[in-house]
Amino acid sequence: MENQDNTYGYTIKLLLLVLLVVVLPSVLYAQAGYIEITAPGNRLLKLAVVPPRSLGAPANAESAKLVSDIITSDMNMSGVIIAESRSQLSPVSELLLANVDFAPWQSAGFDLLVLGEYILKDGQLIIEFRLFDVINRKLISAKRYLASAKDLRRFSHTFADEILRVITGEKGVFTTRIAYVSTLTGNKEIYVMDWDGYNPLPLTKNGSINLNPDFSPDGSEIIFTSYKHGNPDLYRRSLSNTAEVVLSSRKGLNITGSWSPDGNKIALALSKDGDAEIYTLDRDGSHPVRLTINPALDLYPAWSPNGNQIAFVSDRLGKPQIFIMNTDGSDVRRLTTSGSYNVNPRWSPKGDKIAYSRMTDGGFNIFTVAVDGSSDTQLTFDGNNENPSWSADGRFICFSSKRSSGSGVYVMRTDGSGQTKVSQGKGTYYQPAWSSR
Repeated sequence: MENQDNTYGYTIKLLLLVLLVVVLPSVLYAQAGYIEITAPGNRLLKLAVVPPRSLGAPANAESAKLVSDIITSDMNMSGVIIAESRSQLSPVSELLLANVDFAPWQSAGFDLLVLGEYILKDGQLIIEFRLFDVINRKLISAKRYLASAKDLRRFSHTFADEILRVITGEKGVFTTRIAYVSTLTGNKEIYVMDWDGYNPLPLTKNGSINLNPDFSPDGSEIIFTSYKHGNPDLYRRSLSNTAEVVLSSRKGLNITGSWSPDGNKIALALSKDGDAEIYTLDRDGSHPVRLTINPALDLYPAWSPNGNQIAFVSDRLGKPQIFIMNTDGSDVRRLTTSGSYNVNPRWSPKGDKIAYSRMTDGGFNIFTVAVDGSSDTQLTFDGNNENPSWSADGRFICFSSKRSSGSGVYVMRTDGSGQTKVSQGKGTYYQPAWSSR
């Protein structure tokens, strides 16, 4: 009789959860706005993440630990929270505010607490999270998700994004992806992976040389250069299918393509008239407009987030330096004044800085510089580091690196801290590009 009661209770709870999810696919019990939570002594906030408990049998301790580990890792990378995956300090029968005993968590020094519960049955997943303010003993956010079991990582990242939104007022980027070039198969093919290196997926399989991927502003497409037909031509493809559309196959170079912020234009370097110059095209590859007129090489255009300016690389002064111009080609000015070889500019999402690669005595390193040329700051110091790309929130930079701790795609905070290799597997990695949200 006891087993029947337990089964009946489990079934009722499952039906209620399914009903709530069907009615409200991403239900939010307390749609909190920006909540300012400060820690004593200006220290970072401390978060405890408890592995979610199973509401039915059989429990999957491995999956529960994976959830807490992902959220913990994301939060520790954020730079605003110190997170720990912790076992429950006091039993909670239901995820209700009145049932949570905050005293042991506060005594252990935590400011925030994540609790959760899940049902994993027949490949389907229902998972629910709660974020509590331990100090003020409040529920500050709650979410519930319904999907297949393979989406466990994605929903863990999604709730990590929510935690950052609540704490900082800006949603995180832990559900975004990074495109990159890898020689894993022996050829330079383009892949895409989760921001933390999981779920790598090949986008090209043509056995040729494929370079310089760049995400469209909505993250649904990429442009890239491929030599698959002999000439370095520019292509566009959706991430949801394998069809590749030729955007520019003009004579000579069609390289270093970059989407405009509104997705209506593409800047790139073309050599159809001789030397490499910066042009813009419509998104379908038509109506080329030449922006630079100089006998030097002009490459690597990068749009400002407001779409009014373009940074680019030119050796018109003898060595590669970074310049900025208006999007009609006017008002060209030199940005970098230090170093003799500066390349790979990428504009920050907030428009205040440009990240780039500079050749130093120890190899290439990543720098950032304000758009007025001030505050030129070195961020990396180990090995060869190239092709920086900002996350959509401006909190992180990804880059390719060949260093003593291993070659691959790395992610760091924009002050240079937290440098972490995220790519997995063998081969060499090049030219990472971070997607929008």
